[in-house]
Amino acid sequence: MSYAEIIVNQKSAKADKPYTYRIPEELAKIIEPGKRVVVPFGRFNKLEIGMVVSIEDSASSDFKYKNILDVLDKNPLVDTDMIQLAYWMKNEYLCSFSEAIQTVLPPGDFREIKTYIKISKFVETEELSKLQRQIMEHIADGKAVIIDELKERLDTAGLMTAIQDLEEKQLIELSFDIAQLGKGKTQKFVKPIMQYNEGLGIIGHRATKQQLLWDEIWGSFEIPVSDLLQNCNTSLSVLKILEARNMVEIIEKSIQESPIGIDVARYSKIELNSSQRKVYSSIEGHPGEAFLIHGITGSGKTEIYLQLVEGMLSKGKDSIILVPEIALTPQTIDRFAGRFGNKVAILHSGLTQTERFDQWRRIKSGEYKIVVGARSAIFAPFNDLGLIVIDEEHENTYKSSINPKYSTYEVAMKRCSMSGSTLVLGTATPSVETYYRALKGDLKLLEINTRATPMQLPEIQVVDMRKELSEGNRSMVSRLLYEEMKAALGDGRQIIIFLNRRGYSGSIVCRSCGYVSKCDSCEVSMTYHKSNSRLRCHYCGSTKPIPILCPICGSSYIRGFGVGTEKVEEMLNKMFPGKVIVRMDSDAVRNKVDYERILTSMKQGEIDILIGTQMISKGLDFPNVTVVGIIAADITLNLPDFRSPERTFQLTTQVAGRAGRGEWVGKVILQTYNPEHYSIQFSRNSDYKGFYDEEIKLRKALKYPPFLRMGVITVFGKDNNRVKFAVEKWHLLLKGVIGDNNEVEILGPHPAPLEKINGNHRYQIVLKFGYNIQKQVADALDRVFIEDKERIRQNDIKVSIDLDPVSIL
Repeated sequence: MSYAEIIVNQKSAKADKPYTYRIPEELAKIIEPGKRVVVPFGRFNKLEIGMVVSIEDSASSDFKYKNILDVLDKNPLVDTDMIQLAYWMKNEYLCSFSEAIQTVLPPGDFREIKTYIKISKFVETEELSKLQRQIMEHIADGKAVIIDELKERLDTAGLMTAIQDLEEKQLIELSFDIAQLGKGKTQKFVKPIMQYNEGLGIIGHRATKQQLLWDEIWGSFEIPVSDLLQNCNTSLSVLKILEARNMVEIIEKSIQESPIGIDVARYSKIELNSSQRKVYSSIEGHPGEAFLIHGITGSGKTEIYLQLVEGMLSKGKDSIILVPEIALTPQTIDRFAGRFGNKVAILHSGLTQTERFDQWRRIKSGEYKIVVGARSAIFAPFNDLGLIVIDEEHENTYKSSINPKYSTYEVAMKRCSMSGSTLVLGTATPSVETYYRALKGDLKLLEINTRATPMQLPEIQVVDMRKELSEGNRSMVSRLLYEEMKAALGDGRQIIIFLNRRGYSGSIVCRSCGYVSKCDSCEVSMTYHKSNSRLRCHYCGSTKPIPILCPICGSSYIRGFGVGTEKVEEMLNKMFPGKVIVRMDSDAVRNKVDYERILTSMKQGEIDILIGTQMISKGLDFPNVTVVGIIAADITLNLPDFRSPERTFQLTTQVAGRAGRGEWVGKVILQTYNPEHYSIQFSRNSDYKGFYDEEIKLRKALKYPPFLRMGVITVFGKDNNRVKFAVEKWHLLLKGVIGDNNEVEILGPHPAPLEKINGNHRYQIVLKFGYNIQKQVADALDRVFIEDKERIRQNDIKVSIDLDPVSIL
C-alpha cells in the first residue's frame, strides 16, 4: 500500500501543510508528484482539488487514511525538482508552502487548468478494450475534448489508465489549457465537409464565384475566412451559400497572438573582440559554474549572452535570460528574437493571464528553448535547463516584495545546483554583496574594461549647485548643462535628462508656518502633478485637490517645493522652443505600447530631448545621444538607508553610460549639492573599485551586509495601539527564544521609517546576525511569528518577515 502527500488548495494558515492520503490500487500506476487529484477534505469530506508533492511506501502513523478519489492529469503540471524548489523557498524565506508552490505552478488558478484529449489517428477498434473504444468514439470527430467532460459522459472507473494506454499507442494527444477569463480573440475558419467532386456537382458550371471558393478551400483544407474572401475577392454571402448547402463548415477558434510580434528585425551575430572572447571562453569552458561579468557600460555583455545561448542550443539545452524590469524586455526581446526567432518566449507581469499561461504551456512542452523575462521568469518550467543569465544583477527589482520574498540570485543558484546549469551575472555596477562574493571566490570574476566599440567612456563633469545658486543661477539647470545641450541640439544630436522623481514638485509647503500636505492614509508628503492639477501619494495612489490656502494658518503662501520630471519638461520646453521633448516615467508610460512608441521614436531621431526617471537609466542604446544631464544626484543619496551611497553610484554610472555609444564622444553633466561625497567622486571617474573599497570599509565598521545578514520584521495594522502592543510582546518573546547570543543584535521595536502606509501603522524589529547561525535565527522567527503559539496575531494585525531586505524603508 502506498500513500501520497498532498497540498490542498486552502488559504487558511492552519491548512498549510501536506495531508496524507491512501492511494487506491487502481490509481497506483498513474499517480505521480505534480499531478492534481480529487480528495475528500475536512470534517464534512468536501471534495477539493490538491496536488501530489510526494509518494511514500508507508504511512507515518496508524490513522485511518482517506482515499484519493480521482486523478485529473495524465502528465504532471510541475516536476519533482520544482516541488523541491518550493519546499526550499518555504524554509529559506519563512513563507507558507502554498505561497511557495504558487511560484512554480502554471499562471493563474491551477484548479482551472483543463486537460484536453484529441484523436491522433484511427485504428480498428478490435485492437482496443471496450473502454478504450468508447473513448475513441467520443473523440472521433477530431475535436479536442476536456477529460473532465469525458469522465461525466462515460462515468466509469479506470478512465485515466485507459487514456494512458491510448497515449502510449500514439492514438491520442493530450494538452493543457486554462479556462478563459473572457472570450479572448477568436478567428473564423472554413473547411470542407464533403468530397471535392461531389461539391463541384452541387455548384454546377455557372456559379464561378462559388467554384473559385471551393477550389481555394480544398487547396488549403482549413483556411481563415478573412484570407479566403480576400484571396478570392468575393463576399461572405457567397461563402454562406456553400455553408447552406452543407458543403463547408465555418468554425470559430480561439487564437493566441505571440507577445513578441512578427516584425522583429534580424539581429546578426557580431564577432567578439578580444576582451569579450576571453570572457566567453572562460564561461564556455567551465559549464555548471557561477560567474560575474563586471563589464563597463557599452562593453558588449549582451552579445556574450547571445553566443552563450547559441552554444546551449547546439547542446539541446534551455536558457533563461532575466532583466530587472518590464521596461527593458522589449529591447532584449528584439535582440534574442532577432537572433533565435520562434525559439524565444517571454514571461513578465505585463502579459495577460491568458498570454502568460500560453507561454508557460509552450515552454513546458519544449516548443520554446529560451525565455526572456523579469524576475518571475526564473521559474520557467524547462526540462533541460543549461544556462541562467541575470543581467543588471544589482537591481532591487530582483528581490520579491511579496511572499515568498525571494532573492532571484539565490533561487537561480539553487536551480543551477539542482540541474547542473551555468549561472552568469552581468552588470557595470555590481552590488556590494555580489562583488564581495566574487572576491571571496563564490563566483568567478570576469572583467571587461573597454567598450565593444572604439568609443571611450563619456567625460563626466560634476557641477556644484551651491555655487550656481551663489552666483545667481536659480534654475535647476546649471549653466554648463545648458551650454552643452544647446551645442548638441545645434549639431543635430540627442539628449537624455535624468531625474529620479516623477510629478511636478516634490511636495506642497506653506512658507508661513511650514505645513506640508500629507496623505491621510500614509502620513507621507504628497507629490504635486500638474498634468491633472492634483496631489498624489506615490505609496497608496490616493489623490486630493491642491489647497489654495494653508489649512493650518490660512496663508496664501503655499507653494510647490522641490522638482519632478513634469517641471523639468515644462522648463526645457521654454528653454528650447520648437524642440521635441518627451517625458518617460511611470505617469507617461502606462503600458508596453507607450514604452515601445517612445523607444522607436528615440531610435529614429524623432525626439530631441528625453526626460526620465530610472526607467531610462539602463539597457537603452541610442547612438545619437551625446549629452546626458543628471539633474539632482542627491535624491537617492539622502534616503535613510545604508545602501543609499551604493544606489547613487549605480544610478549615476548607469545613466552616464547612455552617452557616447555611437561615433561621437559623450558628455555627462552631474549636478549635486554634495560634490565631496565619495559616491559622487567615484562616479565622476566611473571608478567602481574605488567606490567598493570605500564602501566595504564602512559596511564592516557598521556591521552591515555582506559581513552580517539582516532581517526586518514589520508589524502593521489599522489600530496604532494594538500594533504597538503586539510588536512589543513579540519582541520580548523573540529575545527570550534567541537568548543571550552575542552573534545576534536585535534593534527596536521602533516606528518604521515610513510610519503609516495605506492606513496601516507600521513598526519594525531589525535583526543583524552571522551567517553561521542563520538557521537558529530562522527557527526562532518561525517559532515566534509564524507558529505564533502565544496567539498574539489577530485578524487586524499583520506581520511581514524579510530576510536580506534590499531596503529597510
